[in-house]
Amino acid sequence: MSTGTTPGPATAANTAAADDERVRRWRLVLGGGAADGTGRALTGTDAAMDGALTALYGAKGQGERTGRERAAGLGASAPSVARWLGDIRTYFPRSVVQVMQRDAIDRLGLATLLLEPEMLEAVEADVHLVGTLLSLHKAMPETTRETARAVVRKVVDDLEKRLAARTRATLTGALDRSARISRPRHRDIDWDRTIRANLGNYLPDHRTVVPERLIGHGRASRAIRKEVVLCVDQSGSMAASVVHASVFGAVLASMRSIATRLVVFDTAVVDLTDRLDDPVDVLFGTQLGGGTDINRALAHCQSKITRPADTVVVLISDLYEGGIRDEMLKRVAAMKASGVQFIALLALSDEGAPAYDRDHAAALAALGAPAFACTPDLFPEIMAAALEKRPLPIPAA
Repeated sequence: MSTGTTPGPATAANTAAADDERVRRWRLVLGGGAADGTGRALTGTDAAMDGALTALYGAKGQGERTGRERAAGLGASAPSVARWLGDIRTYFPRSVVQVMQRDAIDRLGLATLLLEPEMLEAVEADVHLVGTLLSLHKAMPETTRETARAVVRKVVDDLEKRLAARTRATLTGALDRSARISRPRHRDIDWDRTIRANLGNYLPDHRTVVPERLIGHGRASRAIRKEVVLCVDQSGSMAASVVHASVFGAVLASMRSIATRLVVFDTAVVDLTDRLDDPVDVLFGTQLGGGTDINRALAHCQSKITRPADTVVVLISDLYEGGIRDEMLKRVAAMKASGVQFIALLALSDEGAPAYDRDHAAALAALGAPAFACTPDLFPEIMAAALEKRPLPIPAA
């Protein structure tokens, strides 16, 4: 007797629909033509999606093509690109749109079209677009600059909404903990923490705890407790890190217990501390691209440190040093010896570790300053640990 079952009509229909959807997706990926092997014709919305993909990812200039094989090209005019941008927003989710925009800029050389206001109004703004605009802003005509600032402002505002409240809460807690005192006056005793810290001294006969160690509240103060120096590499590969660093710099500067300094550098050093009330002004004060002189930047930062035991220096760089390597390492060693908490971030972005100088990273690690990539979401925890002088929560490689 057979124990098998024959699929019912509904199951067979579902299987056929799934197979059809699989073929459809492969057809969109492969791009049509004799070699794609699907034999699937596209109509309606699918044909329009295929057209948008073809314009960007077609194999332009790669041998002879037959039939409807893909050939990349959006044309050189702003109207045609604007129409394409509208199409991809219609057919694809926002995350995919942002990837396609970046690919269009990289693959098809569309960066110069961003100098036109109507183009800027059509794009989906994200951190990578901001980086492109910052690299172009010196060449922007006056008619485009206000539109560019509006695009940058939107991205910065979105980042602040995502990051600011959590950063302030995390660092405020760290500052309060670091300010607790071990010999408090009676009115400053934190009784809850004191009791928990002395539970080992409980006397059952007397039903009491002997408080051998008192823990006090950190006294509320308007005084500066900690100093933070953000030293940011503005070479072209660090664009996303520059954007995030400017936002975090503004958030830190808004906290009255932290004195924040922001320094950006290539082969020159620019101190943007006086612009920290507006991260958009900070970003338009940068100049992405150029060489790198980390030693020179650290020399400037070191000269501004007045309370080394209460200072955190965050170097954000891929560590490709164009300056004097040995002097850079000596400077880091001297800062650490003086009590400075020194952090080296290879990137401050969601993309993970970039290409970086592994020899310099190893040399910093040997000095007790491990270099690692950090996401914006992890950065508040990193800073909290540094402010409290705890081990850093370094993500697994």
